[in-house]
Amino acid sequence: MNWDSETPPEQACPIAPVVDIVFSRWTTPILWSLQEHGRQRFSELERRIGGVTAKVLTQRLRQLERDGLVIRTYTPEIPPRVEYEISPLGRSLGPLFAQLSTWAAEHLPTVGAARVSYDAVKR
Repeated sequence: MNWDSETPPEQACPIAPVVDIVFSRWTTPILWSLQEHGRQRFSELERRIGGVTAKVLTQRLRQLERDGLVIRTYTPEIPPRVEYEISPLGRSLGPLFAQLSTWAAEHLPTVGAARVSYDAVKR
């Protein structure tokens, strides 16, 4: 196959669309939290994730709902209650997250050492 600038990213790398969906800045922590702690209200997610603004969390949750990875449940009571949970499609990412977690535990120390070594040479 000819790899030029005209090649669509999904053909150049078939996992590129998955990376765009799942590994954007706040998506992984949201999905991880929903997978680990189950159905949560917005404020619970915001507390558990930490560092994310309400605006960004809202945007990411909407996108995840649009992508079918999160289910939003609205309960019309006073005050209204909105809860989020990981969908079956989102849950299917569990094995991938488990593999990445294992990889991180095994290899991030090596990555850290490589960075220190590289930075020492590049000074």
